[in-house]
Amino acid sequence: MSVRRLDANQPASFAFTAENLAWAKKTIGQYPAGKQASAIIALLWRAQEQNAGWLTKPAMEYVGRMLDMAFIRVYEVATFYTMFQLSPVGKKAHVQVCGTTPCMLRGAEDLKKVCQSKIHHDAHNLSADGNFSWEEVECLGACVNAPMVQIFKDTYEDLTPVTFEKLLDDIAAGKAVKSGPQNSRHLSAPEGGLTSLIDKSLYAKERAYKRVEAPPPAPPAAPAPVASAPAPVTKVVPVERAVAKTPAKKVSAKKPAAKKPAPAKKKK
Repeated sequence: MSVRRLDANQPASFAFTAENLAWAKKTIGQYPAGKQASAIIALLWRAQEQNAGWLTKPAMEYVGRMLDMAFIRVYEVATFYTMFQLSPVGKKAHVQVCGTTPCMLRGAEDLKKVCQSKIHHDAHNLSADGNFSWEEVECLGACVNAPMVQIFKDTYEDLTPVTFEKLLDDIAAGKAVKSGPQNSRHLSAPEGGLTSLIDKSLYAKERAYKRVEAPPPAPPAAPAPVASAPAPVTKVVPVERAVAKTPAKKVSAKKPAAKKPAPAKKKK
């Protein structure tokens, strides 16, 4: 993603309308004390809607003061999420063309050419009348209905260059347009009609259904009793036999040591 910067031309101030201010206070009140910063995305989005579809620096700082957040933290959120427009956008439509793989394979490049011819050759630029702008974005989550675009809150899907040009012309003329698939498809149902579960008898009222429950599993068998090990048998030997069997220790009689004869005294 390219670096996103604030627009060089900024208004002097911003303030919520009375209606939006009441909504903002109610939204902040949904969060516990000390967690009001969790409302940052909701409040920035409302500020963008109030300000003709783009988010100004004064609006970011206004929301930051409401949530008691450092301005740098608000700038970080606003510049990270591409849902926030940092420069003026078309008054009637800002077109976001999905260019991720499914849409690219199904014709997103042709839709970009329509934007270049009817709005401006380069993205992030206003049309001559200031009513339209466009950009290419990553996946918008309607891959099964590719190719598609998002204009403000709404998505327009299953587009071709012809139906896309008509959509832009209708918006320019102020006509009501229908969001969602721009062909005969119903939401994201299979293109060309349903292919499965189409037998109407499956849904006839006279068809009765009997719920069959599987029998409950049998209770587990009781464990077999464990045989206790026999107690060790201690053989008791009568005292008399025990004494008899014990050999008596032989006591060897020590002979008294022979005394050495005293030396004879010499005669003087």
